[in-house]
Amino acid sequence: MRPASLAILCPVPEYEEDWSHIKADYIRLLGEDTVFVDWTQAKDLTEYDLVTPLLAWGYQRDCPCWFDLLDRLERDGIPVSNPVRILRWNSDKAYLAELEAAGIATVPTRMAEALDDAALAEARVAFGATALVIKPPISGGADGTFRLERGDPIPPTVRGQRMMIQPYLANIADEGEYSLFYFAGRFSHAIIKHPAKGDFRVQDQFGGYEEATEAPALAKELAEAALAAASKITQTDALAYARVDMLRDGEGRFRLMELELIEPSLFLRFAADSGEAFAHALRSKASSRG
Repeated sequence: MRPASLAILCPVPEYEEDWSHIKADYIRLLGEDTVFVDWTQAKDLTEYDLVTPLLAWGYQRDCPCWFDLLDRLERDGIPVSNPVRILRWNSDKAYLAELEAAGIATVPTRMAEALDDAALAEARVAFGATALVIKPPISGGADGTFRLERGDPIPPTVRGQRMMIQPYLANIADEGEYSLFYFAGRFSHAIIKHPAKGDFRVQDQFGGYEEATEAPALAKELAEAALAAASKITQTDALAYARVDMLRDGEGRFRLMELELIEPSLFLRFAADSGEAFAHALRSKASSRG
C-alpha cells in the first residue's frame, strides 16, 4: 500500500501572522512529504488522501472564495479532516444561537444585521452591561473586534455591517480565556490565555500570552456537551481536532465563547505527548483512503 498523502491548506504568502513554527510542528509530526497549499489557490485536491484546513488563516477576508472551496471539496468528494458540513456551519458564529437553543451555556449574544447606535443601546439594556464587545460573525484573529464603553463611537469600518454584540466579561482580563483541545474525540490538553494589560484580546499579535493549565471539571463538561451538541446539529461524527474556547462569567459559570473546528492554533507544545494524538488522528483519517 502506498503511503497516505496529506495536504494542509495554508495562508496566502502575504499573510501577516507568522505560522512558520506551526508548519515546523506539522512537518515533525506528519512527515516531510506533507504538502502545504495556499487555500485560495487550492484548485485540484483530488490527488490527496486527506485535506485539512488547519492553516487556512484569513478565510474570513474572502468569504466567497472560502465557501466556494468548501462547495468544491464536498462536490468532488475530497476526504477532509473535519467534515465539510461542520466546517461550513462553524464558519459563521451564528451557530452560537443554535448551541444556546440546545442548552449550551454561551456568552450572551445578539446579532445586528446592520450595526447602529440603537442596536448597541438595546444590547446594553438586554445585557445589563455598559461595556460591550462587537465582532463580525465570520471572523478570525480578532479581525474587526472592538470593545465599546458607553459613549464610544462605532468604528466606521463596522458601522452598518452584520455584527455580533456581546457583554464584555471582565474575567477575560481577571482570569483569562480557557482553551480545551480534543483529537479524535479525546481530550488532549488545556491552556489559559491572557490579554496584555489594558487589552481584552488574547492573540499574541496584540500582546496576549498563554500558559498550560489543568482543565477544570466543569470546563471539560461544557466542552464535551458543546461538541456533542454540534455533532447532533450537523449530523457529523467525532472530529479529527477541535478547540473549545470559554471563560467564566461574573457568577463563576463557564460560558462557551466559540468552537474552533476549522483552523485553530493547537498549542501542541503544551500537550503531554507533544502532539502525537493529533498526528495519529490525521494519519488514521488519511490512511483509511491511502
